[in-house]
Amino acid sequence: MNPNDADEGTPVSVKIRERITASRKRYNANDNIAQFIEPGELELLLDEVEEKMKGVLSSLVIDTERDHNTGNTARRVAKMYLNEVFKGRYVPAPTITEFPNAEHLNELMIVGPITVRSACSHHFCPVIGQIWIGVMPNEHTNVIGLSKYARLAEWIMGRPQIQEEAVVQLADLIQEKTQPDGLAIVMEASHFCMSWRGVKDMDSKMINSVMRGAFLKNPDLRREFLSLIPRKG
Repeated sequence: MNPNDADEGTPVSVKIRERITASRKRYNANDNIAQFIEPGELELLLDEVEEKMKGVLSSLVIDTERDHNTGNTARRVAKMYLNEVFKGRYVPAPTITEFPNAEHLNELMIVGPITVRSACSHHFCPVIGQIWIGVMPNEHTNVIGLSKYARLAEWIMGRPQIQEEAVVQLADLIQEKTQPDGLAIVMEASHFCMSWRGVKDMDSKMINSVMRGAFLKNPDLRREFLSLIPRKG
């Protein structure tokens, strides 16, 4: 459906939401909804978010018409949300070229640290940290380039997230793409919802992990992976 043929008075967010609801899918903060967005609608959604953001600034009693610092803030925030920090909700997964494991590699491989940036879905405050990925391949495992792990992580983290759920989503995606014997992911991140507000603790970090397959069953492999992660501190 061409969005120009639809009722011009209906906000584009409503049209997208109706498609998702009709498909009986959810649209939580950390869900990707790219398949429900028609060509040209992302630009319309940007305009809509900008207008809503102007209302937020007005309710904060900020004079955006006379304040030279905030005159274009609504547009900047809308672009930041849709095109940058929450981009993982609105674009399809990155194209990943997969190769057969021609050499029958079966040794532990670790990728990291991969720097990731997200935002907590409770306060929309930044979450910034690092991820380490351990893969135990088998002869049937698909091999992907090292940079592709970073692209997949960026796509998953580019949404309002809860760290525990984000790591599971990333593990599910890599498992689907590579089909390894074992998969391990560790994430360590600083949450600005703790340092910028609330308890204002600047040093706290959250560390969590997901272990699949051989990493879950074999404690020696799990210890080897964890011992090889060069975490600071």
